Amino acid sequence: MPAPERRGIGNNMSGKHRVRFGIVGCGAIGPTHAGALKQLTDAELLAVADVIPARAREMAGKFGVSRVYKSDVELIADPDIDAVIFATPSGMHADQAIRAMRAGKHAVVEKPMDISLDACRRLIEAEQQTGKRLAIISQHRFDHATRVVRDVVLSGKLGRLIIADMSVKWWRTQQYYDSGDWRGTWAMDGGGALMNQGVHTVDLLTWLAGPVKRVNAVMRTAAGHERIEVEDAIVATLEFENGAIGTLTATTAAYPGMLARLDLYGTEGAAVIEGDRIKLLKTKDGQIDVAEKASVHALSVAMGGTASVKDETAKRLADAAAADPGAVWGDAHREQLRDFIDAIRQNRPPLIHGEEGLRPVQVILAIYESARRGQWVEV
Repeated sequence: MPAPERRGIGNNMSGKHRVRFGIVGCGAIGPTHAGALKQLTDAELLAVADVIPARAREMAGKFGVSRVYKSDVELIADPDIDAVIFATPSGMHADQAIRAMRAGKHAVVEKPMDISLDACRRLIEAEQQTGKRLAIISQHRFDHATRVVRDVVLSGKLGRLIIADMSVKWWRTQQYYDSGDWRGTWAMDGGGALMNQGVHTVDLLTWLAGPVKRVNAVMRTAAGHERIEVEDAIVATLEFENGAIGTLTATTAAYPGMLARLDLYGTEGAAVIEGDRIKLLKTKDGQIDVAEKASVHALSVAMGGTASVKDETAKRLADAAAADPGAVWGDAHREQLRDFIDAIRQNRPPLIHGEEGLRPVQVILAIYESARRGQWVEV
């Protein structure tokens, strides 16, 4: 398809230039990104691409997009596009994003960053060489629950971390694995329940609990899923650099499926996130109640303040907790894309840049290596 005639940059209501996006990959997660962009006044969705033309046309029609391409190469060649979102099979992420950045585009890559350390490092190198902004999708860092717990951890209210556990006990049908010939393969999926489903929680675990030092793991393909090479159940013991220990469980064989959960236990308190909501947040100096009917008073007292919420940390916690019950799917994607747009304008790295996106992949690959070797492996 020939490149369309170049047009001027559009402005939003504030007079700022909109960042013009293209999306490559119109399958499961592509529409979520399109919907998030449509909510941002500083963004414009200009084009979509997919190797299945009918799927690209369907998404274009749904979101009012006029430019439809058959490949990432065609979309990247569009001179009007400023940034490209890659919602494609995991093993394609680095090559596609590198191509985009070398063509002068900023890039957003779905999780995981890629499936090998070499590919991830090549992508980081391209980020550094081109000066273009790169964001790796890990939208749960933008959940209100995560922000609340992050503030508490940074405040030191949990004390020294003792235990950090994560659990992703989900269920995937055979139809899920049959929906794409890349699913369940080492070559393109890079792994199973951990690399594909558990990567989000691994990212949160390392962001909240700190870097993992070494791991010891066992994995299985246990649920009778057909034609998959990768694990559908994996369990690991973790040792963190700060001395804490913990466990990791990830599976797509836990019928009917449970909420993802992250537990942090310190010398002065505990925090539990379950299903993107706070299940428990308690410190020895008071209860932090962030249920839907929580009061600002309870949060303030828990943080060592008063009913007037004297310290700014307590106020941020109260604001975040109050907003959490209304959160819906796609909100966190929108907030991560907002951060990405701000990073472009402010000439700064986004919150989850290349080095940040690499960390959960390093942990996951070490866990796979440990499971294969049957021994502890350094991360």
